[in-house]
Amino acid sequence: MADETQFDILIIGSGEAGKYLGWTMAKAGRRTAVVERALIGGSCPNIACLPSKNVIHSAKVAELAGRAAEFGITTGPLKIDMEGVRARKRQMVDGLVKLHLDLYKASGAELIMGEAHFVAPKTVEVRSKDGAVRILRGDQVFLNLGTRAAIPDVPGLKAANPLTHVEALELDRVPEHLFVLGGGFIGLEMAQAARRLGSKVTMLVRGAQLAASEDPDVAGAILSLFRDEGIEVLLETGLEEVEGVSGQGLRMRIRDAQGYRTVEGSHLLVATGRVPNTQGIGLDKAGVELDAHGYIRVNERLQTAAPGTWAMGDCAGSPHFTHVAFDDFRIVRDNLNGGDRSTRGRLVPFCMFTDPELARVGMNESEAAKRGIPYRLAKIPMDKVLRTRTLSETRGFLKALVSTESDEILGFTAFGVQAGEVMAVVQTAMLAKMPYTALRDTIFTHPTIAEGLVVLFSAVPARAMAGVA
Repeated sequence: MADETQFDILIIGSGEAGKYLGWTMAKAGRRTAVVERALIGGSCPNIACLPSKNVIHSAKVAELAGRAAEFGITTGPLKIDMEGVRARKRQMVDGLVKLHLDLYKASGAELIMGEAHFVAPKTVEVRSKDGAVRILRGDQVFLNLGTRAAIPDVPGLKAANPLTHVEALELDRVPEHLFVLGGGFIGLEMAQAARRLGSKVTMLVRGAQLAASEDPDVAGAILSLFRDEGIEVLLETGLEEVEGVSGQGLRMRIRDAQGYRTVEGSHLLVATGRVPNTQGIGLDKAGVELDAHGYIRVNERLQTAAPGTWAMGDCAGSPHFTHVAFDDFRIVRDNLNGGDRSTRGRLVPFCMFTDPELARVGMNESEAAKRGIPYRLAKIPMDKVLRTRTLSETRGFLKALVSTESDEILGFTAFGVQAGEVMAVVQTAMLAKMPYTALRDTIFTHPTIAEGLVVLFSAVPARAMAGVA
């Protein structure tokens, strides 16, 4: 008979929300177990956020080396060592995994490696790689299952063994010709990095623009950037059929407004979205309900339909960002301690780490128009921010939406150098309900990127006077 163990806190998945909840509950004296099938710490430190930004920075160094003469620096021929790029990334990941293991040891939470499958409410069977089986029961159960890359149902695609971001970050040589399927954040980040590391890159995008959820001026600016860097972007183009194997050679049938044609490449990266890891683990036996897309149904306090069971992070349908998963942890932690927090009304920022970065918080113009919310628009090119001239990084713009009825900041978008950092300033102002005039009149250090907020918010049109046409 399998070993059975009772825990106060049972967490399935060691991603951002799961690990922090595990460490916190264990330190508070609760007997806690965290079950993880593969990646200690979840996807972010192993195969997603941090590894991708590591490789992207290597690509940035390559880009700067190629521009050395622009800065008065003389260098020799540029050579990309992909094994070295990968080694740097792996070294970082190894260090992060060790850090996680140290935190588990210090907290007292038990990390159990193996595949979990529910056999009853609040009860899982965990099978380790060596075949050992344990039965774990929890007084309270928390699901932190994450998501994985979606592979579209295209003839020949799965047989072609395409790259996802996971395999792309493990390449030890530069692809001769990389095709990227999808025009979202992952595809955009990886396409630019591959190009800067020496690949020929073609993007196949079914929609009419890159970054489909962003305003047309943002999408247009990214498209212009990519074309300037030599990335071929095929919009309104569908992938119909694939022959061959990624890494060995591919023939792909595509369709655009002119009809069908065949293209060839060496590698194919699929970046067309995510699907939740909720199938095949017996959630029905746990009494947990899923929505039509396979995400776990939760209320605003992240409670599932099953008593004493919560879900956090991507699998709960939360926005797919590590920083949101961390906030899910804080909501659950505080409510377990008698608080009353919820997901309602969260102001969620994001940053896409292309170069330059794209960062946004709050509404963009498309969303405001869809919701019928009137706004005043301020927009300036990045070259009006003097710090960009010292860096020779003048591409992009800042823009803000301000209410027509008050001085409330409704949204902010930055496409430019250090966009993610300057966005945090505006987000803080929005959370504090500060009027835009507070940023307009702030004394920021010169020369910094944040100083550009004075220029931007000085460009906000005056509020129309009542009775004036």
